[in-house]
Amino acid sequence: MVTAEFIMIATGFLIGICVGFIMHRSDYCMAGMFRDIFMFRSTTMVKTFLLFLLVTIPLFELIRLTGLVAFPFPKYGPPSLGNLFGGFLFGTGMVLAGGCAVGTLYKMGAGSFPSMLAFIGMITGSMIFAIYYPEWALLADLFKLPTTAITLPELVGIPSWLAALFALLVIIPISIRWLRNGSIKKGSVVDGYLQPWKAAVALGLLAVLFLLVMGLPMGITTSNSKFGAMLLNLLAPEQYMSFSFFQKISFEYLPPLGKKLIRGGAGASFDGIALVQFPLIIGIIGGAAWSAIRLGEWHPRFNLPGRQVVSAVTGGIIMGYASRIAPSCNLWHLYGGLPILGLQSILFLAGMIPGSWFGSILLKRLVFKIR
Repeated sequence: MVTAEFIMIATGFLIGICVGFIMHRSDYCMAGMFRDIFMFRSTTMVKTFLLFLLVTIPLFELIRLTGLVAFPFPKYGPPSLGNLFGGFLFGTGMVLAGGCAVGTLYKMGAGSFPSMLAFIGMITGSMIFAIYYPEWALLADLFKLPTTAITLPELVGIPSWLAALFALLVIIPISIRWLRNGSIKKGSVVDGYLQPWKAAVALGLLAVLFLLVMGLPMGITTSNSKFGAMLLNLLAPEQYMSFSFFQKISFEYLPPLGKKLIRGGAGASFDGIALVQFPLIIGIIGGAAWSAIRLGEWHPRFNLPGRQVVSAVTGGIIMGYASRIAPSCNLWHLYGGLPILGLQSILFLAGMIPGSWFGSILLKRLVFKIR
């Protein structure tokens, strides 16, 4: 008998395979997307993200209207300055690491040793946050903003379908113009390369499918905390039990396919977080590896300059810590919260952009030694 849990695991894995394959073939990474603006004055990749929103905004709204998925999403609440600060740190970290949260995964799957170091750094950053979680919990209350609204339409007092319509009326003519003049397309490409604008559309459809089956957007960074928790529980169980962060249940919800609540947290158990995120993570790594092997590009290099090693690890640590403050990563906020015009995600993006600028300055001056 096929259970709801099996369908969720299989769907998460297959979507992950597709995401990893598509991102590798198109080099679609948020870190590069925003880094290119400040380092190379290139906006091509950012333009493609509008196509992602063009796909997800109306389809997410349609899903909301049907009542198939609970809105707002589990773990999603009113905005906080922590979203802004976390976004800034995340933007800085992802540029230094050479990849965002999901970019780190697919590049690691494709054989990138710096991305493997960044991934280890993200787990480390999550562990550092666990140590200081009680102090952050006190600060988080001070960072709360004076509103209970969760989305922008709710804040301004208009129906969400009307806000979605306004957004589309802005995005559609701009996207059509960019497609016609070719500014959204890459110029010279190699065999096997997937145009980023096509990748953006495909990723948008995958984000919609994931939401329909799982009942929440794609997310991966809570699993970084779980990986660290599992290792700590194995090596020092008493120390693990002393961290309140690992003992709390951060969310529970009823998935569209299930008849029982799914509960989960950052602890070492195989819970709802593991059910939803582990197959996706494994799939992304596997899909990128499959793509790289088929292209003959799976050739890891371990003899890296010291500055690049330090940059990758440091960037990963910053991202790991920031993803707990934000909370969550660019995948959750930009692929999930932004299409519903969520205030947390809008603030995350507002912080990530200047954070990417700051990270680009650090990368040029400290890693590449460019003045």
